[in-house]
Amino acid sequence: MNRRATALLSTAIVTAVVAGVGAVTAPTASAASAAPGASAARGAGATPDPFYRYEGAKPLASYRPGDVLNKRTLNYHVFGIPTPLKAVQLLYRTTDAQGRPSANVTTVVRSPHGDGSKAVSYQSFYDSLNPEDGPSRAIAGGLSLGGVISNAESVILAPLLLKGYDLIIPDTEGQKADFAAGPEYGTNTLDSIRAAGRTRETGLHAGTRIGLFGYSGGAIATNWASALAPAYAPEVNGQLVGFAEGGLLVAPAHNLKYVDGALAWNGVIPMAVIGVSRSYGIDLRPYLSAKGLAVVNDLEHGSIVDALGRHPGMTWKDMAKPEYKDPNSIPPFVEAVNKINLGQAATPTIPGFIGQGNAGWLEGTYNAPPGIGTGDGVMVAGDVRALARQYCANGNGSIKYEEYGLLSHVGAMPYWTSRAMAWLDDRFAGRTAPTSCGWIPAGNSLEPQKPTATR
Repeated sequence: MNRRATALLSTAIVTAVVAGVGAVTAPTASAASAAPGASAARGAGATPDPFYRYEGAKPLASYRPGDVLNKRTLNYHVFGIPTPLKAVQLLYRTTDAQGRPSANVTTVVRSPHGDGSKAVSYQSFYDSLNPEDGPSRAIAGGLSLGGVISNAESVILAPLLLKGYDLIIPDTEGQKADFAAGPEYGTNTLDSIRAAGRTRETGLHAGTRIGLFGYSGGAIATNWASALAPAYAPEVNGQLVGFAEGGLLVAPAHNLKYVDGALAWNGVIPMAVIGVSRSYGIDLRPYLSAKGLAVVNDLEHGSIVDALGRHPGMTWKDMAKPEYKDPNSIPPFVEAVNKINLGQAATPTIPGFIGQGNAGWLEGTYNAPPGIGTGDGVMVAGDVRALARQYCANGNGSIKYEEYGLLSHVGAMPYWTSRAMAWLDDRFAGRTAPTSCGWIPAGNSLEPQKPTATR
C-alpha cells in the first residue's frame, strides 16, 4: 500500500506538472501586457479561506509561539490535481517582523515510508507579495500564476518523501506575504516546526530530528531560522541536524545595486520596496517617481513570476525621485534593510551546507559594483562567501561552502539540490559534517548601511 501510494504520487506529479504548467501559465503573455493594477486585481479577486484567519475569543498574544489554533487534513494537490497523499495543515501562533503575535499556516506531509523519527522542514522559494501564492494554498488545490512555483516544487519534495522523510512546509512569508522580511521568515519556520511537533496527527514529536532545506527565497527562511533558533526556539535548535541552502540573500542593500538595470532580476527592486514597506510598517511611496509609483502599484500583489523581465533595464534611479537616486538617502529604508542583513544576525550552532552560483551574466545581470562584485544574477556571491567565513570565524567549524562559477541562479538549483540532499542524508546518518573553513575566498563587508544626504 505504501509503495502504491508513493508511485501514484510520483505519477500524479509528472502528469500535473505537464498539464498544470500549460494551464496556469497560458495567460502569462496577456498578463505581462495588462494595465497597471492587474496584479493587484488578481490578489483582490481570490476567495478568502477562513482557515487562514484566527477568530478565537482568546487574544492571540495569550498563546505560546507554535501553539496550534486550527487544523485540517486534506489530499495533497499538484496543480489542482489531488494525489492519494494526505496533508495536515495547521494554523499556528507565531511572531511577525515587528515582534507582534501573528497567525500563520504550515503543512505537514507524512512519508509513506516514515516513522516520525526524521523530518525535513522545506522552505519554498515562492517569492510573492500575494498570500494566495503560498505553498499551503497550492497543496490545498489552489491555482494562481504565482503559485506555479509552489506546485512545481513537488518534484523536489517527492524524493524526500521516498527517502522516508516527513515534510514540514511553512508559508514562510506569513499571511500578509511579507516578502524579503528575513527575521519573520525565520520565526514562521521555527514556530511551524513547534506546531508540527505539538499535533498528534502529524506523527512528529519533540524527539524528531529535523533538517532545514531551502533555495533562494527558501534559503532566506532556512538561514534566518538557523540563526534565530538558539535564542528564539532553543528546544527546536536541539532537534536540528543541519541546514542546507543555496542562492542566498545576505545583505539586501547590496543585491539592489547588483540587479540595478538587469534584464530580468531587476524586478526584485519594486518587490523589495513593497515587501520592506509592508513588513516594517513604513511608507516609501513619497520617495518614488511617477514611474516608480506605477510599477509598485502594478506589483503590489504580484509574485516573482509577474516581476521577472517585466521592466528590462529599469534602475533604482528610474523609480525614485531625483533627490533620492541613492537609496541610502532614505532613512527608513536604510533602517529596514539593516534589520534584514544576515551579517548582523547571530551565528547558527548547527552544521551548514551553502551553495552559491556566480555566473549571473547567463541571466542578464552584468553588474559588478565596487565592493559588491558579481553573483548568480540576483544573489551576490561575495556576500555569501563573507557570511560563510563569518560563521567559521565565530566558532561554527561545520560550514561547507561551494561556489559554482559557471552556474547562474536558476541553473545552480538542480545541481545544488542533489548535493544538498546528499549532505542532509549524511547529517541524519550521524556522519561528521565536512568543513570549508579556512578555504573560503574573501568576500564583501557585511557592515550595516549608513544613511547618506540627499542631493
